[in-house]
Amino acid sequence: MEQTSIQKKLPWIAALAMFMQSLDGTILNTALPSIAADLHKPPLTLQSIIISYVLVLALLIPLSGWLSDRFGSKNVFVIAIAIFTVGSLCCALSQSLTALIVSRVIQAIGGSMMVPVSRLAILYTYEKEKLLGVINFITIPGLVGPIIGPTLGGWLVEIASWHWIFIINIPIGIFGIYYAAKNMPQYKRPEDGFDFLGMLLFGGSLLLLTLGIELGTHDIIHESILLSVFATSFVLMNLYYFHFRRLKERALINLSLIRIKTLRIGVFGNLLTRLGIGGMPLLLPLLFQLGLKQSAMTSGIMLIPVALTSVIIKSWVVPIVKKLGYKNTLIINTMIIAIVIGLFSLVDAHTKLANLIPLLVIYGAVNSIQLTSMNTISLSALDNETASSGNSLLLVMQQLSMSLGISVGAFLLAKYSDKSWLQTENVFIAFKYTFLTLASITAVTSLIFLRLDKTAGENLSGHH
Repeated sequence: MEQTSIQKKLPWIAALAMFMQSLDGTILNTALPSIAADLHKPPLTLQSIIISYVLVLALLIPLSGWLSDRFGSKNVFVIAIAIFTVGSLCCALSQSLTALIVSRVIQAIGGSMMVPVSRLAILYTYEKEKLLGVINFITIPGLVGPIIGPTLGGWLVEIASWHWIFIINIPIGIFGIYYAAKNMPQYKRPEDGFDFLGMLLFGGSLLLLTLGIELGTHDIIHESILLSVFATSFVLMNLYYFHFRRLKERALINLSLIRIKTLRIGVFGNLLTRLGIGGMPLLLPLLFQLGLKQSAMTSGIMLIPVALTSVIIKSWVVPIVKKLGYKNTLIINTMIIAIVIGLFSLVDAHTKLANLIPLLVIYGAVNSIQLTSMNTISLSALDNETASSGNSLLLVMQQLSMSLGISVGAFLLAKYSDKSWLQTENVFIAFKYTFLTLASITAVTSLIFLRLDKTAGENLSGHH
């Protein structure tokens, strides 16, 4: 296949992967209370369905780059979509929470390769100056997924049952397999052996960290066991660091990339910002359904303004960044996000839904500016040698911070609901303190972006 044909079709393949993954990530949020009722579980114990998916995604992303370089991008991508589709079928057939979590893990194994492999193919195909435009194009479906997701999820739950939110992936997946098999380029690159020990240490550390927060949400285990889970996670991460120093570039996650200042700030900025905003997709549907007593459908419709503005503002990101520079854009924007999350703490039983719409619109806009500018600044200093591992590192951190964001949001809500100094019958007080805590975390993150150079990322935003 000649290069121009690849350049025309590849962004569509990547966009489809992005769409499937983001639809899947958001369609579930509004359906959680219904799934909880069906499986006879409290709604707050169901975030494990989301976290198991996001966490497996984070753990397997580094493997995807290696598999793609070794077995060819087309082969790996087609298999990935097939696994994802089979996982979706298993989810639809699940009769218990355990079966649903196992099926979500299968889905995530496919999902962990779809987006990174297609993004890697894009990094290999396009020159740097075209990259921002292409990445912008492929992230738009990633933003359309969340527009359709919650509403479609709420609608399907009301007219049929929650099983349909998974069945819907099957025809999309079959079309994806056919289109990618025909049009995806087959890139192979010489690769070193895969660092499986590194994956065990690094993955094990992240798994225990998330598990610790997750178990802390439900008072199931003793605090001493909880502390040992966190301690083991810390030990494994330190072991990974020594392991990396021995293997250097051949290690799973190349920590020396952290020396690249823009990547370092982008990665840590991503991690901390998403601790604040990562919990919102879980908390907002719960606020609408448990707090304001709205239906799943209404709860989904209420999230449309967030996603719509995310897409509309997308085309303004480049001009905004050109005018203000990455440093100012990220500092100002992070503070606005903190204020907006803080304002959600004012919601109470008398709040009219219509009054929340302006807040949701602003939230969607600043969220979109944040994620686009953080992602592009992170990749700005990478070259062909560091593209694969840099891309992996960023994607791992994104997925990890999303699972941590959901865990932390659920953890705070559960903790504030249990506190004796709160009148437990007032669910809004628990939400209030949760939003204020997340707003504070987000505000602190803006300090990270102070470390960016004024000229950071100029090679991307078209300055000369």
